[in-house]
Amino acid sequence: MRLPLLPAGLFLLTGSAISADGNFDATGSVLQMLLGLALIIGLLFVSLHVLKRLGAGSGKGANLLTIRGATAVGPRERVVLVEIADKVLVLGVAPGRVTNLLTLDAAELPLAPGASSSQPGGKDFQSWLKQTLERRPR
Repeated sequence: MRLPLLPAGLFLLTGSAISADGNFDATGSVLQMLLGLALIIGLLFVSLHVLKRLGAGSGKGANLLTIRGATAVGPRERVVLVEIADKVLVLGVAPGRVTNLLTLDAAELPLAPGASSSQPGGKDFQSWLKQTLERRPR
C-alpha cells in the first residue's frame, strides 16, 4: 500500500506507523487512532459527569424558580406559569421573545406545586388562564 493512496487523516499519525523498510503500517496507525478516540470520548463522559455533580443542582438558590404549568397557544408560542419566591409570573414565550403577561401572588394561584394541570371542579389550566386574563385590569 502506497502512502499517497491513504486518507488525509492518517498522515497526522506519528512516525512510528512507518516501519524501518519504508512501508506503512496501517494496522498500528488505525489502532493508535481508535485508542486516541476512545480516550477523548472517555474524557468527555468524565467531564460531563463532573459538571452534573458540581453544576446547577447545588447551592442555596437551586429551587428558587419552578415551572408551575404551561400550555401551547400557537404552533411555537406558549403561556408558562413560573413561580419565583412568593410570586407567580404568567409569561408569554415565543421564539426569541419572553413577555411578562401577569404577575400574581402564589396564594392567588389555585394550583399547588407539583399538582396536575386540571383543577377540582373540572376546570383546567387553559380555562383558568382565560378567566384570569379577562378580569385583569387594563
